Amino acid sequence: MLDSIMAFLAHWGITALSLWVASFIFHGISFTNKKSLLISALLLGFANAVIRPVIIILTIPLTLISFGFFLLVINALMLLLVSTLVPGFRISGFWTAFFASIVITILGIFAGMLIFQSEENLLNTPPAHQGVMV
Repeated sequence: MLDSIMAFLAHWGITALSLWVASFIFHGISFTNKKSLLISALLLGFANAVIRPVIIILTIPLTLISFGFFLLVINALMLLLVSTLVPGFRISGFWTAFFASIVITILGIFAGMLIFQSEENLLNTPPAHQGVMV
């Protein structure tokens, strides 16, 4: 139980950090305060877990015709959806959301690889130094 709560908080933090970094890279993304950033990260995680799979299933023909590139459009639409629902989170347009979703995904993957190194431990720490004989 504690592991799943820690995993949830870690994913939420990674999403919030990725959104925050994207707001520095893209001038069309802004947050009025920390609360809007945290709510946006939480709602984006919910949208990606619940709404996105349904949309992917409904748009399988478009995804196949576009060789999977339509998934990038779906990611951008999830960001735009969250920006319309959260007061204090603003995205200037579709193309900003499109490229920001790519950056957010890449940052999330790299941060997740650093934090979730194995399935046994949520946060892996290096073993204590035992002294190396050369």
